[in-house]
Amino acid sequence: MKEYEKTFIAHRGFFNNKDIPENSIKAFKRAVENGYGIELDTQITKDDKIVVFHDGNLKRMTGVDRMLIDCTYEELQQYRLLDTDERIPLFTDVLKVLHKDTPLIVEIKSEGRYILNTKMTVAILRNYDGLYNIESFHPMVPYYLKKNEPDIIRGQLSFNSLNYTEGNTPLYQRFICTFLLMCFLNKPDYIAYDVNSVDNISFRIISRLYKAKCVAWTVKSEEQYQKIKDYYDVFIFDSYVPKQ
Repeated sequence: MKEYEKTFIAHRGFFNNKDIPENSIKAFKRAVENGYGIELDTQITKDDKIVVFHDGNLKRMTGVDRMLIDCTYEELQQYRLLDTDERIPLFTDVLKVLHKDTPLIVEIKSEGRYILNTKMTVAILRNYDGLYNIESFHPMVPYYLKKNEPDIIRGQLSFNSLNYTEGNTPLYQRFICTFLLMCFLNKPDYIAYDVNSVDNISFRIISRLYKAKCVAWTVKSEEQYQKIKDYYDVFIFDSYVPKQ
């Protein structure tokens, strides 16, 4: 993880969601040009293609009210990201524009066939000559990596989700997520925790208990960075340009 500590990590690429959409080839090229690491999200399409996109639904980024997992890759190419010329990219095409020394964090989305997504993402990364690790909110993803791909650095994403109102996630699952109760099983190499939940006592205890690195998501201002910098080792940012 030392290489990740040397630079800021651009959340979904170095985007502005105007002429440079998040998770687009243009955003990833811009991050590389500015010397940042990159965090991105992989999902699996209906026809088993691994693409880079964050939301489960396409509406926010394309205006089309469809779930990504219900679309083929060919169907996705009909939709433009925020009315730009950018389209939802294949993961393999994203890797082609990265520098091998670019620290890359790959988030496996929890929607749909997340284990197949993990397997196929790993297979693609095995042919990639760069630096990478894999994280997920779903605790079974780092558990799968621990059991089947122990040489890959794995991270557990989390936040204080007790008051999380989006979706239909049961309270017991939100409780497990908030207090990192599955870490005894998946033994993450790092814990990526919401910067707004830095005071969560379970985060503090478990990161020390498992001697895990701490990754901050998502820093959105220099002021916020200064407040939380002593509690994390790696910093994922968006919505501003870091000073350092």
